[in-house]
Amino acid sequence: MVQELPYYAYSEYLKDKYGEKIYKLPVNLPVSCPNRLTGRGCAFCSEKGAGFEAMDCRVPVKEQLKKTRQRIETKYHARKFIAYFQNYTNTFLPLTQFCSYVDEAAGVQDVVELAISTRPDCISLEYLEALLDVRRRYGSNITIELGLQTSNYHTLMRMNRGHTLAEFIDAVLAVQAYGFEVCAHVILNLPNDELSDTIETAKILSALRVQTVKAHSLYLAKGTALCDAYERGEVTICSKEEYLKRLASFLDYLSPKIGVERLFSRIPFDDAIFCNWGTSWWKLRDELLEYMREKGSFQGRKFHYLNGSALKQMQRT
Repeated sequence: MVQELPYYAYSEYLKDKYGEKIYKLPVNLPVSCPNRLTGRGCAFCSEKGAGFEAMDCRVPVKEQLKKTRQRIETKYHARKFIAYFQNYTNTFLPLTQFCSYVDEAAGVQDVVELAISTRPDCISLEYLEALLDVRRRYGSNITIELGLQTSNYHTLMRMNRGHTLAEFIDAVLAVQAYGFEVCAHVILNLPNDELSDTIETAKILSALRVQTVKAHSLYLAKGTALCDAYERGEVTICSKEEYLKRLASFLDYLSPKIGVERLFSRIPFDDAIFCNWGTSWWKLRDELLEYMREKGSFQGRKFHYLNGSALKQMQRT
């Protein structure tokens, strides 16, 4: 990685890919999540989902993109954009309705990529075929964002994710078969997870050769099952120092080819009873960089476990 940061920042990944800075424009669709049909959904997910930065879902897609683009252009002088279908499970829409929204975004001038956020158990060949048709007609690159959260399937069950590791692997392989990129979402400090789970998560993402990753620090949104359990004293959250250690280890084991889009969660403080140990995300980033410098950590430092590692060891002895 030819850069000052000890990890392959997403901004650099996009610059390498497109030759210039690219900016994401969030799009909010009128969709929910299949995991909410039978209860409260994932233990950590709020009613608002993850789209608090996006506009109201009743606003037409083109208008959402236009208004957000105007703000981004003014601030950053941006020229090329990614239409980011961010909130909830975007492929949990009827196929014709989903295709209509995607077509609308792909036809917007200077949108070079579509990023579709969804769940591993909401990937099917019909939707992938539809996205392939969009790419053929508009020339848009396609990235599918999948929530893994952790490689520990016991934790996934406790968090009521509605899927385990197998469904994530199946979804990644299906997406990659169509030549689309994969962005994996992970939470590195879920209750009961340990450092070994963090490392295994990095190794699995590297072995699957995903293109990008978003690492989130766990926050407790009001009204969630996990928040209720925390207030009852049934779960605890690791210390800030422990999270920084896990994050640095995650990067140590992560393939240096994977772009890192996020390191910490961001949520309005009024919506959560706990977020980032009461510290801003950019201060946490500075602390992480200092920690990694002290430990000699950098992305890919321990990326030596694939391609017959035991044979390599034998050849060295």
